[in-house]
Amino acid sequence: MIELITVMVVMGVVGAIGAARFFDKRDTDTSQYLNQAKSIIRYGQKVAIAQHRNVYVKLSASSVGLCFQQTCTAANVVPAPGGGNSASSVTKAQCVLGSPAVYVANWMCEAMQTDVSTVIAATPALSNGMFYFDSFGRPYNSNDSAPTSTFTGPLTLSVGGGASTLVVTVTPETGYVY
Repeated sequence: MIELITVMVVMGVVGAIGAARFFDKRDTDTSQYLNQAKSIIRYGQKVAIAQHRNVYVKLSASSVGLCFQQTCTAANVVPAPGGGNSASSVTKAQCVLGSPAVYVANWMCEAMQTDVSTVIAATPALSNGMFYFDSFGRPYNSNDSAPTSTFTGPLTLSVGGGASTLVVTVTPETGYVY
């Protein structure tokens, strides 16, 4: 009888902990957004190499987007490979350009879900919240001019949400994103 009660108490504790984690989707949303941001950054590097031109990665506290110039306008956005971004309500609210702010449907830009905490704590700090890949796929701070980069070590971008903080790393010489 004591063993049965002990097993039931242990199962109750495990069930309570498991249920709380099962219904909390912040960790999953954080992981999904990190993978999405990583994919967008990788795509920016590939476009820079393929088109032999600079591609700027525009990072904000709530979105990641790609542009062909430092001043990101509707005329110089990097188009999404599928013809458009996700067009979710969050993306429509955050991926806007110009004054007045206009949503650009074909822009390679995605916003994070509301339960993912502040995105992009970059180390080292980014100028204007941007960095770019040159035509060889190497990363530079937005105010750097090639071939001199202020990125002496890896660029790390932190995404937090739930109980976890995840990191995207961009290597300085090759631009490898992982």
